[in-house]
Amino acid sequence: MLGLGGLLLVWFAWPVMKSAWQAQQADSAATALRLNYRLSLDALLNAIDRLDRAVDLDPTAGRYFQRSELLAGAALSPNFAPTAQQRTEWLKRAEDDLRAGLGDDPARGIQWLRLSSVRLALGGPSQASVAPLLMSIDTAPMLLPLWPVRLRLVLDNWQALTTAQRETVALYVARTWQLSPNHEWFADAIRTPVDELFVRYFVRNEAGAQEELTRLLTERRKKKS
Repeated sequence: MLGLGGLLLVWFAWPVMKSAWQAQQADSAATALRLNYRLSLDALLNAIDRLDRAVDLDPTAGRYFQRSELLAGAALSPNFAPTAQQRTEWLKRAEDDLRAGLGDDPARGIQWLRLSSVRLALGGPSQASVAPLLMSIDTAPMLLPLWPVRLRLVLDNWQALTTAQRETVALYVARTWQLSPNHEWFADAIRTPVDELFVRYFVRNEAGAQEELTRLLTERRKKKS
């Protein structure tokens, strides 16, 4: 019986082990995209193929999230110039993977944030992008490393936010200013005069915030000139 039990264990574990091996072959490509390193198209397509196999063997939330990161990274990376059709295909596949993964593991703030980014890239500012953005905040509200991307998404989606959503987001941004030891990323999120108005509004009640934003923005403008 022990021999049979061991055989059954290997039988059931084999797809998981093989899936992990396939996914590992895509790690270098995912890392290159994450760090904005150069990556050849052949290496990217090979990594996508590896993760396709990994998902087929072990369709868990983690595998879906891995593939979504690779697909979204490839679609949005400045190092690639895919056709509009290819970019849309990668983004739609990433969206499908994120929906599948979050259906099984919804308490993942970074994945909700990625879904918001993907939907913004696919359809522009909309409640389709806002909803996962707010879920990201709900599931990981004070995870500071996520807030630079969140703030950009808030600004990009501002026109699609309802009044109640705007008030909620404004409170979180102000709280994040209070908790953040470094406010450089607030200035980095500002790309237009309208962005600046909103960010200044978010932190209007924070002591010294307006002066600090002015200093940070002035430093950036001097570097560009």
